[in-house]
Amino acid sequence: MTAKAGNFVRLDDCRWLIPKGTRPGMLTDGLIYATEDMLPDIGRDRAHEQVANVACLPGIIGPSLAMPDIHWGYGFPIGGVAATDAASGVISPGGVGYDINCGVRVLRTSLAMDDVRPHMQNLVDELFRAVPAGVGGKGGLELKPSDLRQVLAEGAGWAVANGYGTPDDLETCEDGGRIAAAEPGAVSDRALQRGRNQLGTLGSGNHFLEVGVVDRIYDDAVATAFGLRLDMVTVSIHVGSRGLGHQVCADSLEAMDRAVKRYAIALPDRQLACAPLSSPEGRAYSGAMSAAANYAWANRQVITHNVRRAVRQVMGGALGDLDLSLVYDVAHNIAKVETHTWGGKTVRACVHRKGATRAFPPGHPDVPARYRQWGQPVLIPGDMGRYSFLLVGASGAMEQTFGSTCHGAGRVMSRTAAKRGASGDEVQRRLASQGIVVKGQSRAGLAEEVPEAYKDVERVVEVVHRAGLSLRVARLRPLGVIKG
Repeated sequence: MTAKAGNFVRLDDCRWLIPKGTRPGMLTDGLIYATEDMLPDIGRDRAHEQVANVACLPGIIGPSLAMPDIHWGYGFPIGGVAATDAASGVISPGGVGYDINCGVRVLRTSLAMDDVRPHMQNLVDELFRAVPAGVGGKGGLELKPSDLRQVLAEGAGWAVANGYGTPDDLETCEDGGRIAAAEPGAVSDRALQRGRNQLGTLGSGNHFLEVGVVDRIYDDAVATAFGLRLDMVTVSIHVGSRGLGHQVCADSLEAMDRAVKRYAIALPDRQLACAPLSSPEGRAYSGAMSAAANYAWANRQVITHNVRRAVRQVMGGALGDLDLSLVYDVAHNIAKVETHTWGGKTVRACVHRKGATRAFPPGHPDVPARYRQWGQPVLIPGDMGRYSFLLVGASGAMEQTFGSTCHGAGRVMSRTAAKRGASGDEVQRRLASQGIVVKGQSRAGLAEEVPEAYKDVERVVEVVHRAGLSLRVARLRPLGVIKG
């Protein structure tokens, strides 16, 4: 039975429909994954209007989707997913965002919480020195133009080939840490300049480096397959393509504005500027976006190398091998051409995941061989005062959301409002009282990231678990956090 709640039609406890026809030009329904008590925040933010707008994109397949971490974004809502026909549909930079391939990776260790607790301040200080952070975030590798072009073509593989990791890292990285269709030549000189010395840097905003501990296991068999155990110390890295990716998006939006007129595409919002995927503009953006995604994978790989060195420097010695293996690396803010089944037919679709993460199920050929019988690891970070989660992709994602799930907690408070509510010093003291060591480049940056600025990620994860998109495996609690 369906029921209405404001702008939404209830399908079940986790899904709310925005029917086709709610606004002129919709080619399909909108579908939001959320609990009823999440709807007021979604309504105040007006992100549901963006879900309806995305439903107007030419060539869209299936509904315009939104995950429970949905909030207002550029064009698409953050948490938005849309699949367009690869042959006749469009690609939209607003469906990827400015921070291309802002992804997450998690490292496991052989350490337990009691091993690191006495050394946490030293560990956070050393990680802060090892990984440059903050606005601008210079201090990374100084790359020659020829090296930078190789990074854009080879992704994490470039980093491993140059001594920043091992081949085993690539086996546990989404797509092996590289999109082969990348076109470095489609990346502007301005974007190249911005990326020249930012490889290996964390940046600012919601990006972070976090030392955590596995404090709950939901599925023993899958956790064991992923190499996780209760009380294990982990390290999470959340960062994307930095200034290079931002510039790729900015450059592409200018070209897409012109393309909308050229191809007579009618849109309800200029921020949805797009072009046919098969057009020169569509191919150029896809190639440049893929190159920026490769840069992001290389960035996380270089940071991983520096994290390993820092942890070994502080925690080595008598403790011996610390493991520090990569569990997995997932991308969000990306568009990929994939094969899916929809409406009983096999389709080639360009799947936009903006603030959403891939969640492929057991047996899928794109899941690494070591995890294939279990499904793809899914990494969902929360705020710096509560939890993050590791889940596993499920068959429901392929049936409902083109293999997609949420990517994080999702903001419920603007950065300006967050800074009005608490100072950076207050945030730091409060988290210290919880046993969490926090270090940031600026007090304002810490204030912007106050935990209550975000939804409770446990509630967000509960939605995708109950909906069968991805299933809970383990919960990670923060011990030490670095912010830009």
